[in-house]
Amino acid sequence: MKYKLHPALDYKFYLVGQEKTPLLVIDNFLSDAESLIDFCIKNTSFNRVDNFYPGLRMAAPRDYLYAINHYLAELLENIFDLTPDKIAGCKSLYSMVMTPPDKLDPPQCLPHIDSYLSGDLACVHYLCGKEKGGTSLYRHRKTGYEKITSETIDHYKHSVVNEGALEFEKKAYMNGSNNYFEQIASVDAMFNRMIIYPSNILHSGNIAPDFNFSTDPLNGRLTLNSFIYSKR
Repeated sequence: MKYKLHPALDYKFYLVGQEKTPLLVIDNFLSDAESLIDFCIKNTSFNRVDNFYPGLRMAAPRDYLYAINHYLAELLENIFDLTPDKIAGCKSLYSMVMTPPDKLDPPQCLPHIDSYLSGDLACVHYLCGKEKGGTSLYRHRKTGYEKITSETIDHYKHSVVNEGALEFEKKAYMNGSNNYFEQIASVDAMFNRMIIYPSNILHSGNIAPDFNFSTDPLNGRLTLNSFIYSKR
């Protein structure tokens, strides 16, 4: 396999919030992680692949997907009860936050979910340093929801609208608790750190007010975002 595990790999996992949701933090994930930045620079083909992500994305190397499935299988089973036979597929994308706060759509100013289907997982592999901002998980104060499911998504959306959470004097990225959302966990970015959590927990990147929206993979908030889909 092209990508090897880092010899100093270390991991911890936590049960966060009132719902005791697993959060896995892996440090020193892959050996020669710098090669992932090199691939990005040499094969730059960033584009807007969806209307929600506030930046640009491009496909990761196919071997990277193999590495996730191969090296993380035991952890995914032990921590998230996601065995290989339950995995329907996955995708990995380089991601760079690029949208200035005043250009955000209102929903982009709130924590979000990647999927409301239980069993799906989201992974963030940081190819940048702490100064670019990590990731936080949240609870919606009014409903108490931390994870959003197919049964609760309509109630959650109506609550957010009715309480005025989408009305702003000045738009900004989510970065810490506010009147509507409580931060229940936060993990700093660190080069070659990966975090994994259920896709349906409310979360947001920690994008500070003075964030530098660089288009350079060497200087921007470069991450590899992977999504692992479970069978229904």
